[in-house]
Amino acid sequence: MHDSNSSEIDLSIKTKKDVARKFNKKWILLILSLLLIATFAISFTLGRYAIPLSQLFEILFSKLFGFQATWDATMDTVLFKVRLPRLLAAIMIGAVLSLSGATYQGLFKNPMVSADILGASAGAGFGAAIAMLLSFDAVGIQLMSFAFGLGAVAITTVVSTIVGRGNDSTLLLVLTGMVVTSLFSSAIALIKYVADPDLKLREITFWLMGGLSAIRMSDLKIVLIPMILGAVPLLLLRWKLNVLSFGDEEAQAMGIDTSRLRLITIICSTLLTASTVSIGGIIGWVGLVIPHLARMLVGPNYSILLPTSLLVGGLYLLIVDNVARCMFAMEIPLGILTSVIGAPFFIYLLMHGKRGWV
Repeated sequence: MHDSNSSEIDLSIKTKKDVARKFNKKWILLILSLLLIATFAISFTLGRYAIPLSQLFEILFSKLFGFQATWDATMDTVLFKVRLPRLLAAIMIGAVLSLSGATYQGLFKNPMVSADILGASAGAGFGAAIAMLLSFDAVGIQLMSFAFGLGAVAITTVVSTIVGRGNDSTLLLVLTGMVVTSLFSSAIALIKYVADPDLKLREITFWLMGGLSAIRMSDLKIVLIPMILGAVPLLLLRWKLNVLSFGDEEAQAMGIDTSRLRLITIICSTLLTASTVSIGGIIGWVGLVIPHLARMLVGPNYSILLPTSLLVGGLYLLIVDNVARCMFAMEIPLGILTSVIGAPFFIYLLMHGKRGWV
């Protein structure tokens, strides 16, 4: 009788702890959301053309309720044609890169992988470099980048399937992705070698370093649909990544088609990665580092980890972009800053524990 009462008490305590833990994680999501909104608002006021926060709210209030404009046309252009699309792009790119990075780490059960492991970033960069070499317009560059990013992952998948004779080998897929990435990186180097050093080479090099200075609302409209198509399935299927982390045999025993799940996640993550590269260039380390930060906040449960990665990634890249455009007189390419921040942080993670990675 005493043992039965003791078991009931232990179960009650465990249930209360689980509820408290879930409640705390919901609070973390709420706090991250509020931080993102606050940073988004403050970011409007930062830059070469300073705008007081009070005036920003006055302008937004007037826009919402159709009041007559009391500010000059320059301020309107800076806010709504330059800063608004740039800030939205920073949030979108940071969010989806972090989401795809966390998904890949769960899919391959390896915290050292990122969203471009199958060649998506290298392929997209190659497509953009060709488009610039051929003097395509902005839309042409985005479409070429997007197409070659998807093509690179398709090559990786097909080659690994042929070499593995139809067997589902994660290691073979990763190794093939490394080869394809190296191939497209070499092709980019060849294009830079033959490009006009006074015009094309500078344009290609700057674009590959990543940046959001040329982003317009029309660019965001082009990639919005691919981003939604890539992000929504990953968020809906995120609980299955928990099961997959135990291994394919255990997942299959629970009725999950691991081959189909792996294919869906690869396609969705590739859509996200290729979309970001097509408008912002190659921005590294976000998909590798941010999922680790999210795990430190909420743990390895992918049901809460993916939404957290989404919010932390958007907040992170928004802050980094503010630093890139405000720190020095000349804007720093985003890819340089994310590498400077990401590499030391990742070394710190390697040196100070590996618990709860996957």
